[in-house]
Amino acid sequence: MKTWLLSACCFLILSVGFAQQAPVKIVFDVTSGDSTVHQAVVRHVSMMAEAYPGSQFEVVIYGGAIDLVSKDRSVVSNEVQKLAANPNIKFAVCEITMKKYQVESTQLIPGVIHVPDGILEIYKRQQEGWGYIKESK
Repeated sequence: MKTWLLSACCFLILSVGFAQQAPVKIVFDVTSGDSTVHQAVVRHVSMMAEAYPGSQFEVVIYGGAIDLVSKDRSVVSNEVQKLAANPNIKFAVCEITMKKYQVESTQLIPGVIHVPDGILEIYKRQQEGWGYIKESK
């Protein structure tokens, strides 16, 4: 009985130790207008934020992905708004894209920020040592 209890305690301690991951910093690159890609990025960010507490995530949206963060066209509007409320998660849309698609700040999901240039934003994050994930189909 003592051996079993000791083994169970050791297993529990090791399991908890392995479950707690070191924080990461990841930038997601989203250019696709495909709503299944939008659903995937929301799912990935949600799961990673839960698995890596204290980590930072930034989803950079440009090109055809503008619907991902548009209030009236996003299939994941509620999820984006909830995630964007987390101080460790940013959804950043490119101002060049906004201009091209004639989208105003008021048309964005609450909590979504805009940056002057989406590609430059990704480059800056990579220069700061952030990991990079391209979300595509």
